[in-house]
Amino acid sequence: MIKMIKVRHNNVVPMMALGVQQLKKSLGRKIDYQDLDEIHQFLDRFYMSRIGIRMLIGQHVALHDPNPPPDCVGYIHTKMSPVQVAQTASEDARAICLREYGSAPDVNIYGDPKFTFPYVPTHLHLMVFELVKNSLRAVQERFMDSDKAAPPIRIIVADGIEDVTIKVSDEGGGIPRSGLPKIFTYLYSTAKNPLDEQSDLGTTNIATMAGYGYGLPISRLYARYFGGDLQIISMEGYGTDAYLHLSRLGDSQEPLP
Repeated sequence: MIKMIKVRHNNVVPMMALGVQQLKKSLGRKIDYQDLDEIHQFLDRFYMSRIGIRMLIGQHVALHDPNPPPDCVGYIHTKMSPVQVAQTASEDARAICLREYGSAPDVNIYGDPKFTFPYVPTHLHLMVFELVKNSLRAVQERFMDSDKAAPPIRIIVADGIEDVTIKVSDEGGGIPRSGLPKIFTYLYSTAKNPLDEQSDLGTTNIATMAGYGYGLPISRLYARYFGGDLQIISMEGYGTDAYLHLSRLGDSQEPLP
């Protein structure tokens, strides 16, 4: 029963995002991002609670698995290799980019593949996937009509005493400084609104390349859930660096609302 509850709510995030997009569409031109602060805070609390509930349900179900994968305690992988997870997440993001644009920039990963630490691989996969997907789109759109080869996206995994930091660097042209405060709000996306293309919620493809505007804020919540954080540093005209900090001390409390 618990397992079914979790499955039943799998697509809550895209559904909520579509709802927010419809709201945005109905408000039309008269959106004032300051007024939407309340919606943003509500969604932050809502999604953070959801991450906590899903973590508990997932952990409970996984602990009752008769054949757990090696080195796993429920959802937590005690010897997770961030380099390997970044590899899989990048391949998934490149597959979507290939499907959307017909080509995808390379992704180069730097770091020790043998380095491991305890973490939840599904959470890390989701965060790296979102960051790489954003970078792929930026680079792809910047170099699409150019005769220059698209520069690769670089992922660097650093192993510190307190934090494991993953940096995703691209040369996709960056974000203007005026846009930086908006990138963590749920109503902002530089991509076109997916609702402009298809208004029928039933047929929307959940794993779209972009446009819902919730990739970054949700990824930051996942990072903060275990005491980490996500920061975006941009050089307009060049590219963007995303720093994903993952706490490795394992003593953080759930930051529940």
